[in-house]
Amino acid sequence: MSPENTRVAIIGAGPAGLLLSWALRDAGIDSIVVENRTQDYVLARIRAGVLEQSAVETLTRLGLGERIRTEGLEHDGIYLQFRGERHHVDFQELIGRSVTVYGQQEVVKDLINAHTSAGSTIYYEAADVAVHDLESSAPRVTFTHAGEAHTIAADFVVGADGFHGVCRASIPREAITLYDRSYPYAWLGILANVAPSTDELIYALHEDGFAMHSMRSPHVSRLYLQVDTADSLEQWPDERIWETLHARLGVPGWTLQEGEITDKSITPMRSFVASRLAYGSLFLAGDAGHIVPPTGAKGLNSAIADVTMLAAALAAHYADDDALLSGYGEAALRRQWRVQQFSQWMTDLLHRNRTDLQTMEFDYQSQLGRLDYVTGSVHAQRELAEQYSGLPF
Repeated sequence: MSPENTRVAIIGAGPAGLLLSWALRDAGIDSIVVENRTQDYVLARIRAGVLEQSAVETLTRLGLGERIRTEGLEHDGIYLQFRGERHHVDFQELIGRSVTVYGQQEVVKDLINAHTSAGSTIYYEAADVAVHDLESSAPRVTFTHAGEAHTIAADFVVGADGFHGVCRASIPREAITLYDRSYPYAWLGILANVAPSTDELIYALHEDGFAMHSMRSPHVSRLYLQVDTADSLEQWPDERIWETLHARLGVPGWTLQEGEITDKSITPMRSFVASRLAYGSLFLAGDAGHIVPPTGAKGLNSAIADVTMLAAALAAHYADDDALLSGYGEAALRRQWRVQQFSQWMTDLLHRNRTDLQTMEFDYQSQLGRLDYVTGSVHAQRELAEQYSGLPF
């Protein structure tokens, strides 16, 4: 088969890859997307559910905001809960910004519908995906689809293929450093067919561990519990989950409503950053270049920020200005490390670390002290609001 030609070959049809392709289309730049999973698998992945205000603005600008406007749940802030008391941090009052609860799978659904209507070229179920000649000005992508060998010749390749993808692994080891931190706890997440019992997201530090009450719609709740990394779903029947959620989220005068649990999963907590997001003709975006623990709701938003910056840089390149493209890796990494420190801070603040029994209780009292400070200081709350609702990109 003759090689296909495009300006940008994108590996990965998650939110980062699909959004980049759509943003490039909006700028008049053609692209081809290659994904090793099925479209149904991509649509079914349950991931993040909080969009920063800048992310909503980006999606809306690109014509993807209609369902966000009608179905998204806009939130003016969050609750921080500790010592059995709940404190509201009002983002609108503090900095005039908000966040919107809208599931990642809904963003992906909007993107797939848009690409389908536009007739975009997306290869799902691609096997043996590989990238070649990254140090040249004529990189290639090869793969097998429906039993046929394919080659894409492009100006650039973008790796939006996640942590386990082929793109970052194609950068020579001596040319990249990987920074990694694993946390000594995990999240048990559930979806339940019950109306949320709260008007804002609740982040709770309890003496037994972290808990969170989020939502997906007016009729579906999303809740999380800190669990041990070695725990399995078999150890967490529905009755135990609800009992633990009641204990960790309960405050006087408030009731947590229960419902049918339709999905449950255990997710390890980790932080990861690659030392470079650009190598030759290859650029990395989203989880291919960095991962954050979910506490600060930054995973999807970081991918959207990468894509927004990269799309603008590629558009400038094709308008004969390479300043943004040559600076993409450094600029995206600088922003990512700011996001990482916030996600790490939120995670350390709200989870109980039981790995060191000698300091465990001291650390817990220190966490309570930090929460006392944050909820009692308008300056600390403003800093939290600014970072949670989204840094500029």
